[in-house]
Amino acid sequence: MSVPQATLNDTLKGWLDTSRIKALGAPLFILLVLAMMVLPLPAAALDVLFTFNIALSMVVLVAALYTKKPLDFSAFPTVLLVTTLLRLSLNVASTRVVLLNGHEGSDAAGKVIEAFGHFLIGGNLAVGIIVFVILMVINFVVITKGAGRIAEVSARFTLDAMPGKQMAIDADLNAGLISESEAKKRRQEIGQEAEFYGSMDGASKFVRGDAVAGVLILIINIVGGLAVGMMQYDLSFSSAGQKYVLLAIGDGLVAQVPALLISVAAGLVVARVGNGQDIGSQMASQLAQSPQVFAMCAGVLLMLGMIPGMPNLPFLLIGAGMAAMAFQMHKKATQPTPNEPSSSALDQATREVAEASWDDIKPIETLALEIGYRLIPLVDRGPDSDLLKRIKAVRKKFTQEMGFLPPPIHVRDNLDLPPNSYRLLIKGVVVAQAEVEPGEFLAIDPGEVVLKLPGPQTTDPTFGMPAYWIEAGHHERALAGGYTVVDCATVMATHVSHVLGNHAAKLIGRLECQQLLEHFGKMYPKMAEELIPKMISMSVFQRVLHNLLDDRVSIRDLRTVIESLLDYAPRTQDPSELTSVVRIALSSAIVQGLGQGDRELQVLVFDPKLENMIITSNQGQAPADVAIEPNLANSMVNKVTQEAQKLLGLGQTPVLLVQDFLRPALAALLRRAVPGLIVICHSEVPESKKIAVLSVIK
Repeated sequence: MSVPQATLNDTLKGWLDTSRIKALGAPLFILLVLAMMVLPLPAAALDVLFTFNIALSMVVLVAALYTKKPLDFSAFPTVLLVTTLLRLSLNVASTRVVLLNGHEGSDAAGKVIEAFGHFLIGGNLAVGIIVFVILMVINFVVITKGAGRIAEVSARFTLDAMPGKQMAIDADLNAGLISESEAKKRRQEIGQEAEFYGSMDGASKFVRGDAVAGVLILIINIVGGLAVGMMQYDLSFSSAGQKYVLLAIGDGLVAQVPALLISVAAGLVVARVGNGQDIGSQMASQLAQSPQVFAMCAGVLLMLGMIPGMPNLPFLLIGAGMAAMAFQMHKKATQPTPNEPSSSALDQATREVAEASWDDIKPIETLALEIGYRLIPLVDRGPDSDLLKRIKAVRKKFTQEMGFLPPPIHVRDNLDLPPNSYRLLIKGVVVAQAEVEPGEFLAIDPGEVVLKLPGPQTTDPTFGMPAYWIEAGHHERALAGGYTVVDCATVMATHVSHVLGNHAAKLIGRLECQQLLEHFGKMYPKMAEELIPKMISMSVFQRVLHNLLDDRVSIRDLRTVIESLLDYAPRTQDPSELTSVVRIALSSAIVQGLGQGDRELQVLVFDPKLENMIITSNQGQAPADVAIEPNLANSMVNKVTQEAQKLLGLGQTPVLLVQDFLRPALAALLRRAVPGLIVICHSEVPESKKIAVLSVIK
């Protein structure tokens, strides 16, 4: 029975699939390495495999040099195990060949071992043993031990810092600085980082065991070679030593050179402090960042080169070269940038006096962020600057949460501000101002931290929590101590996000309402046309949205808002009454936004006698016109403030439940006096929601 050609082609393509070959490559390679320990290999095969081992070690070392962070080479622990297994298998295979054929001559175990035994050490047994011991000491005592210690400490600190890093990710996610996918990616990186350093801590034991095995194999080869040569082939002690010991040393050196390369690669990977550059670029940029360093070193070398009896030529040549480098670096640092205006142009511009015109009247920006001159580096890269990207994320998060697009935030420098200060202005009025330390991190105490940090103590500008400004070197220590650590750009962006949420009502102008209605009209054109101008005017619509945002109620569900206005606009055009109607329609969303989950709604209430007294004294008045006697109002504010502060200290949102008639007046009275307080009425509580009274205010 013949097989169709198409079936054969599909089968062949399946076996030649690249992903399948990659998946089978590693298991086959490891099986072949293990087979080398059992199967005899000819000398020619040993030459190829030893050369491949050296090449593989060089590839691993160069790959480690070009990694930008440890996780870029997350497979390194596995690579370390495989390369160690390959070296040991080659040692076993070469030992078999040396002991069986060593009497035939120096090339009995292949040309590679012969070259290492003759060319590198000149055929001298004493020199070979000394060189081998030195390589073992460098590999085992210096590089492997240091890399293992770094991996051990990094693994411990990485595990200790995981809770703080998770809190920092949650803070960025809640502030809108990162998306859910980015937060998930960062959490995966934190887990992978902990696994990597833990694996490196254990993988360093492979290199240590390989070094011990190398010494034992060398001793076994020397003793075994002497015994085989003298007993089986009747060689003299000197002749057997010349043949077998030289082959044993060559075999040991062939194995130790790749082992040294792999150990150096391991040290480079775990000792990296990544900043987005490979090791070569990082070292070049940091070593050559100051011309004074090269100038001082050049002066010392030139002085040494002039001393009689010293090797003058090398010192003078290298000193002159470093002096030339220092001069070029200084020249480049002092050269003005192309965008910098010349002094003559500035003087000419200063002398010219222009006449005043209507163009001098500039419109006030709705939102502006002014920064001191020391904060300019946070935005000097344009759209790619860290602060500007975070500001864009804040604006996007605000749009998603509040339901409308706020005006753009214009960032500009202000030389009248203190160097480290910034301030946020809404329509030219300062609504928030704070100071940050550029280049440092803010370690925020979430409330239960006992570790003291070096650095000036301050408070978080957003929530007023105690904090420290720390240098980058104390970042991991602060995370391990339970602090939430954020950089300057994150501090400023979080502060801006919080302020925008509290002042959302000031950002909903006539233009924003018009744009919002046009966007809604694309999805529901009939409803938009029916509402404005047939039912209510744009000013009434704007006032209703302003009232909702002033009470921190999102207008994302604009369809429910417009449907409620369409139902009740024929009865009244009063924005306050329409706002109350819309709030009742949005009651489920309002209660859900209080952050109390599925448990019962915990509220503060006024004494019913007090509420009835206020209602009785305002009979005949509209809810928006309710008046409260000043002394009574002051007493109410003080007592509500006390109860609200207790709940805020426990991390709860204070909610005041009042009668429907009093809600507009009490909300206006308490909104500014008690920040964070939410005032709702009985009609706004869904029937399915149970109420728990925390305190009765009398």
